[in-house]
Amino acid sequence: MSIGSVGFWSGLTASAAAVTYGVVQILQVAGALRFPADEILIYGSSLCIVVPFLLEMLAFHHLTPPGKQFWTHASLVFTIIYAVFVIANYVVQLATVIPAKVSGASEAIRLLEQTPHSLFWDYDAVGYIAMGLACLLAVPAVKDVGFERWVRRSLIAHALVTPLISIVYFYPTYSNKLLFLGFPWAITAPLFMLMVAILLRRRERGSDGS
Repeated sequence: MSIGSVGFWSGLTASAAAVTYGVVQILQVAGALRFPADEILIYGSSLCIVVPFLLEMLAFHHLTPPGKQFWTHASLVFTIIYAVFVIANYVVQLATVIPAKVSGASEAIRLLEQTPHSLFWDYDAVGYIAMGLACLLAVPAVKDVGFERWVRRSLIAHALVTPLISIVYFYPTYSNKLLFLGFPWAITAPLFMLMVAILLRRRERGSDGS
C-alpha cells in the first residue's frame, strides 16, 4: 500500500472515530448513556483516533515538498506528544479504572481516575492542546490556493478551537455548560482529519491542489 493510501484511509478512520466520540459525548450529557457504557465508549472511541491520526500526519510529512517539511516535521512532533499523553490516559481508564469501579474497588484507584483537574485530566488536556498546535504548525505546509486553501482553513479552524479546549480543561469550576464551550472541537477535528486525508490522495496522484 502506498504512503498516500495509508494516509488517506488512516485519515478517514481518525475522522470517523472523532465523529463517534462527539456523538457518544452528546448522548452521555443527555443522559442516554450510563456507566460503564458511557465511559467505555468515550475512551474507546477517543483511543481509536490516535494511531490513525498519527499515521495520517506521518504520511502528510512524507508527501510534503522538502522545502516545507520543517513545518510538517514540527507538526508530527506535536502529534506524537498528543499520542503519548492520550494513550497513557485512555489505556489506564479502560484497563484499570473502569474495571476497578465496576468491581467496587474505586477507592483504591482514585488517583488514576480522570475527573476534573486530576492527573489524567491534565494528561488529556496536554494531548488535545498538542493536537491543536500540530494543526497550527501544519498550516505553512499547505498552499493558500484551490482545494489546499480549504484544507488550510480547516487546520486553522481547529487551531482556533484549542484555546476554548484549554478553558474547558483548566477553568477552576467544571460543568456540563462549560463542556459545550469546547463543542466546536467535535466539528473541526473530524473535518480537518478528513480534509488532510483527501489532500494526501490528491498529492499522491499529482493534483496541483486546484
